Amino acid sequence: MANTRKMLIEVARQLFAEKGKKNVTMNDIAEASKKGRRTLYTYFTNKEEIYKAVIDQELDSIFQKLVAVSAQKKEPDVKLTHHILAHLDAVKNVVDRNGSLRADFFRDIYEVERKRRKIDIKEIALIRTIITEGVQKNIFKRMDIDLSAIIIFYAIKGLEVPYIRQNISNQFEKNKNSIVEFVFNGIKRNTKLTI
Repeated sequence: MANTRKMLIEVARQLFAEKGKKNVTMNDIAEASKKGRRTLYTYFTNKEEIYKAVIDQELDSIFQKLVAVSAQKKEPDVKLTHHILAHLDAVKNVVDRNGSLRADFFRDIYEVERKRRKIDIKEIALIRTIITEGVQKNIFKRMDIDLSAIIIFYAIKGLEVPYIRQNISNQFEKNKNSIVEFVFNGIKRNTKLTI
């Protein structure tokens, strides 16, 4: 049953990405899935519910990439650098791969942000763990770890929209060391950073 639900979500995601949410019906999803309306309605009561499931799935894919970075056997400063870059790239990739749904994400930003709060809390916990390790290893200064994790998270999050909308992404590759170093200036004992 779980596989059928995942498949329905992916079919809906592809249709939303291609046509936009408002141009896709439950019938379209049922036909594209080759499962029929009855099966679709077994899992979802309406299009809005399946759209929210698509958002959840996309947000979870971002978080899983960050969990993988956090599990790396790297020094905390390198791990945090990779976390920052993975966060921005993962968010951009999700938005880019969703084509027409991209506009819906920006139009429904309140809904996306509401769904995202749980993931944000988990991401802040990942950052907190990295910072704690860095302080323990004397790589980062002694600091209020909880506050620092929140500040770093919101600094990264603040770069998302310009990065997605291409306002900084062309320059990002050239300047990513400077951007990451800026984030690190407040916490790193040795301000020289290599990626």
